[in-house]
Amino acid sequence: MGKFGQDWTKALLTACAMTAVLPGITAVGHAQTTPAGVVDGHQKAAARTSTATMGTPQIRTKSISPVPLLVKPAPTQTGVETAAKTSDTTENRFFPASFHDWLTQSTMTGDWGGWRTWLTDKGINIGGHYLEDSAGNPMGGKTKAVRYADEFGINIDFNLKKLTGLNLGMFHTLITARQGLGIGATLPAMDSPQQIFGSGETVRLTRLSWEMPWNKYVTTEVGEINTENDFEQSSVYWGMSQYCQFESNAICGMPQSIAMNSGYGWYPTAHPGAWVKFYPAGNDHYLVQFGAYSVDPTISNTHNGWKLNLHDATGTYLPFQLGWHQGGKDDYSGPLQTNIKIGGYWDTSEVSDVYSHLGSFGVPAQYLISAPSEKVRGRFGGWFQFDRMLQRDEADPNRGTTLFTSFTWGDPRTSVAPYFITWGVTRKGTFRSRPNDTISIGMKMLWVNPKLTNWVRQIQAAGGTDIYKPSGEHALELNYGWRPTPWLVIRPGAQYIWSTGGTNRYKNPLLLDFETGITF
Repeated sequence: MGKFGQDWTKALLTACAMTAVLPGITAVGHAQTTPAGVVDGHQKAAARTSTATMGTPQIRTKSISPVPLLVKPAPTQTGVETAAKTSDTTENRFFPASFHDWLTQSTMTGDWGGWRTWLTDKGINIGGHYLEDSAGNPMGGKTKAVRYADEFGINIDFNLKKLTGLNLGMFHTLITARQGLGIGATLPAMDSPQQIFGSGETVRLTRLSWEMPWNKYVTTEVGEINTENDFEQSSVYWGMSQYCQFESNAICGMPQSIAMNSGYGWYPTAHPGAWVKFYPAGNDHYLVQFGAYSVDPTISNTHNGWKLNLHDATGTYLPFQLGWHQGGKDDYSGPLQTNIKIGGYWDTSEVSDVYSHLGSFGVPAQYLISAPSEKVRGRFGGWFQFDRMLQRDEADPNRGTTLFTSFTWGDPRTSVAPYFITWGVTRKGTFRSRPNDTISIGMKMLWVNPKLTNWVRQIQAAGGTDIYKPSGEHALELNYGWRPTPWLVIRPGAQYIWSTGGTNRYKNPLLLDFETGITF
């Protein structure tokens, strides 16, 4: 326990140093710059992305995107507004005019003396992010450990209509770099407790694509993309990814079992692919979409960060999704947002059946040779997602509560986790003076394929006393998202995992989390 305390202190030293200089300014960290309902200056870019229609591609870093106050809170009984005003001098300077201005601008690096806005107006939008996930288990699991992982990313999006004068859509580029270690292997855990860890700790191309809205009924994208942006993706509330208010990769950026059970391409990997989305009513109320993505089991390897070909591809992942959306023009007014998505997939790859996963549950090698494993051509599955804004505060529409739930089902022949449920509730605006802070509670429930459970039960009955029966792994997460500035998120939290690793071999671990996100 002493060793754990020392390691944990080291892992959080940088974050603690950062937060130490901020206690005096949290009351003005999310200031309003203009009259109610109006966005001005550098907040324009953030305001344009504060809402997203159903079917819009989303990436995980939506969890740390700037969240401007688009509506001024109602006055208090004393007549003093709860949010202070921000100076607009930041907009035309390379360096902010004051510490206060720096803390209230929408990104850490500001407007670059006006060049950022100039580039955006010309059709070139440049952004960057840093996201780190730290986690340690003071109790439970196979071993006590502390792990840190991070990601840096830079994106450049080109609005081809602004650049050329022709209606040619958007060209997207995104490069990410991951470093660090994951705690999942030390517990062990079936789903990584750190959503930013995995897919090869290296620099990689994450997106290189052309997106084209042909008209109000049809939109397409083709290039190097990942399925997570477009299918079984999170909804967005107040400009924030709903799923990625959690550090657990079981929830953020999609229900994790679909990646365990199929050739679904997850962030930050990129696969040759394309999708088409139809809006039958000419708006975002109804959605019909189809896609095709290369399935490449080697794409997460470190040396494949810039792989742009079909070498090693085993098949094609073919998803479809139907969606229904209701809501106002944004999350600050009008009807409360509600979304329902139903989807499914066919994966043409030939893979080993579910018995090939027995080794991941610690089954000794002498038993594996008797497992009835065989090859299967084609995998299938489906999902259901529901989310809704439960309420919006009448006194301050920047504050409210959202709910989500999902159910994912996988091919029983090949899926290690054919039944998977997630749910979560997020409250935005924890206190009157903290309209952009959040408190979130969420859970994932994973059931191991009963074929594996029954097979191990038979081995146990035959005298296999050194083997543990896989049954499932459930986890609960509670966290607080503190936004001392629009461009900084600090999210401490905790996770509790039942039957870690899918068996009862080890004591249930309690994890202490610490997530930090910066928008450059």
